[in-house]
Amino acid sequence: MDVLALEAKSVNGADNDKKSSSRPKPKPPKKAKRIVYFEVEIVDLKTKEKLLLLDKVEPTATVLDIKALFHKSYPKWYPARQSLRLDAKAKCLRDEEILQTLPVGTTASFYFSDLGPQLTWGTVFLTECVGPLIIYLMFYFHLPFIYSAKYDFTSSKHWVVHLACMCHSFHYIKRILETMFVHRISHGTMPLRNIFKNCGYYWCSAAWMAYYINHPLYTTPYYGQQQVNTGLYIFLFCQVGNFSIHVALRNLKLHGSKTKKIPYPTKNPFTWMFWLVSCPNYTYEVGSWIGFTLMTQCVPVAVFTLVGFIQMTVWAKGKHYGYIKEYRDYPTLRSSILPFIL
Repeated sequence: MDVLALEAKSVNGADNDKKSSSRPKPKPPKKAKRIVYFEVEIVDLKTKEKLLLLDKVEPTATVLDIKALFHKSYPKWYPARQSLRLDAKAKCLRDEEILQTLPVGTTASFYFSDLGPQLTWGTVFLTECVGPLIIYLMFYFHLPFIYSAKYDFTSSKHWVVHLACMCHSFHYIKRILETMFVHRISHGTMPLRNIFKNCGYYWCSAAWMAYYINHPLYTTPYYGQQQVNTGLYIFLFCQVGNFSIHVALRNLKLHGSKTKKIPYPTKNPFTWMFWLVSCPNYTYEVGSWIGFTLMTQCVPVAVFTLVGFIQMTVWAKGKHYGYIKEYRDYPTLRSSILPFIL
């Protein structure tokens, strides 16, 4: 009996050993990854004075996070007012750049400069557009102290003058509504000082062209109603095209996102200009002012159109080359602003 009992125990023990061996052994607990924190030093760009030392900054912190930490120590310099760079002569760092991806060691030095008081781009655009709208109407209604006293609050006898006022007002009301409901502005703010330059250009140009178009001695276009109608059709066509491009660009970008995508034509025929140019919104904008120039036959309008075309060409080229640099598969047929030319 004892021998049988021993044999049974040995068999049961062997079975238990097999069962225990067949069970998976628990994995040893993973060692927690060691986080290497950064030490960030912020130095004044002009005086080279050390302003702040941030200890134990997480490697995944963005430039915007660092600006927020700096703002806690210096409340007057809110993030939008700060410019941070890695070298005194380098470009400003973007807010979305991550600390661990920058070419720095665990001890990083940032050079700070004050951008001055800031305004949102939406505020700037609205100010730029409201001014010309009001200024032009002041000349149109012949308010006192603009022309001779006998013309105060009089109305022009030429239909083209009234048509020009409607077109000019329509253009700026459209821009105001687009700023409020269509545009998704990726740039947060701009320096307050720039608004004087921007508004000065738009406001003075509006006053200059309005003075001559609404002048009591204004002469109608040389080719009469045919020239006026041609200019009007060009103006309206390009205004619709410009709006269509703005809507297409809005649908391309998610709200609050700074991710860029290649814009392509949609089912809207006005967007087919994307096959030929990178910035058809500028192409249509220039076309609108060419139509307005043709309709009014006014030299100040022609000068404003030419200056605007030069500036928009600079912007369009910058965006065009930016697309080419960022996207290898960018369409090679496209020009910047004028198909096959520029």
